[in-house]
Amino acid sequence: MKTSPRPSAGRPDVSLYNRLESRVRSYARAMPREFVTAEGPWMHDANGGMYLDFLSGCSTLNYGHNHPVLKDALLRYIGEDGIAHSLDLHTDAKAAFLDELDRTVLQPRGLAYKAMFTGPTGTNAVEAALKLARKVTGRQYVIAFTNGFHGMTLGALACTGNAGKRGGAGVPLSHVSHEPYDGYFGPDVNTADLLEQRLKDPSSGLDAPAAFLVETVQGEGGLNVASPEWLRQIAGLAKEQGALLIVDDIQAGCGRTGTFFSFEQAGIIPDIVTLAKSLSGMGLPFALTLFRPDLDIWEPGEHNGTFRGNCHAFVTATAALRHFWRTGSFQDDVERRSGLLGKRLGQIAARCSEPARIKGRGMMQGIDVGSGELATAITGAAFERGLIIETSGPHDEVVKILAPLTIEDAVLLRGLEILEDAFRAALRPAYGAAA
Repeated sequence: MKTSPRPSAGRPDVSLYNRLESRVRSYARAMPREFVTAEGPWMHDANGGMYLDFLSGCSTLNYGHNHPVLKDALLRYIGEDGIAHSLDLHTDAKAAFLDELDRTVLQPRGLAYKAMFTGPTGTNAVEAALKLARKVTGRQYVIAFTNGFHGMTLGALACTGNAGKRGGAGVPLSHVSHEPYDGYFGPDVNTADLLEQRLKDPSSGLDAPAAFLVETVQGEGGLNVASPEWLRQIAGLAKEQGALLIVDDIQAGCGRTGTFFSFEQAGIIPDIVTLAKSLSGMGLPFALTLFRPDLDIWEPGEHNGTFRGNCHAFVTATAALRHFWRTGSFQDDVERRSGLLGKRLGQIAARCSEPARIKGRGMMQGIDVGSGELATAITGAAFERGLIIETSGPHDEVVKILAPLTIEDAVLLRGLEILEDAFRAALRPAYGAAA
């Protein structure tokens, strides 16, 4: 069993990328290596380096790299000359996925959603959800929340809070009101009460919304967690206002927060749910918008996309649902491992001389160190030691762990040892003073 990374010495030649690839790239700047192979939680570079991956494609690889069950299913399908691309035609690969989704995910949770195959990424699923909500309600405005992230296309970007991302649009981003998320003003202010007051005041200037768009755990926004009580209040408010509740489960779904859907713990049933990232299980582009059957008022072809029929993704998604989610054992294991992660992060945070706090839920947790500069120094030190990890939050102040859900305990703990060593290096000599 591999438990120790082996980072490469020196920096590789990245002149080709610098010469031909747009400067818009970001992750490669902090991790300047050329990666060539990967398996499980490990990535290997062209110079023989081995890195432990606590980024997981921003939660796209919940089952790790090239999981053998998913890989075997895909290789078998390709070897049999299965359909690769199908628009929205009927295929056996799509039928198998729909059947597995219904029997393994929807029916056991009492959900009767229709499935809409959108374009290949999460932002496509959000665009479809927004368009449908506006079509159903006849309204234009959407309630989104501070620090939310929903995608980079214009409709989803309008619902995104990050100023840097919004600034790239080049046009006004309108028809959205960004309301304070749970805890935005601290623990003593119920922001759902504030929103309710504004919606009920005819002079507040807030138009009747078509939808409320919310993440139960804000991945890019800093691992902010909405309480079950707040989510239930928002769901009730949406219903009272005649608006639809959209839960963006693109990063927090597919088991990342412990249950398949992140909203299950709150006991709510959204009108619309968006999924992507780890839906295929293999990193293959695949996005899905789920909604109540009575909302299915689309005209044929009214919303479409060339890559709605990625049959390779259907195959691996089916294998992932069948292998991991048919019984409750995988979910139990994720919840147990989440406790292990949270306990160890608490120990690391407690040794920081400056205030540091744990944020997030499930296998989507991190440490807020209060400074983007410090968090970047920590993640840089981690990479030098063979650990791939990222930051999040409005100032990049949260060191964010997105290890595979399937990671072995010993490997997870070894990665957290490396992370603690990175904290020690970035905070020296202050680290440990608070212990």
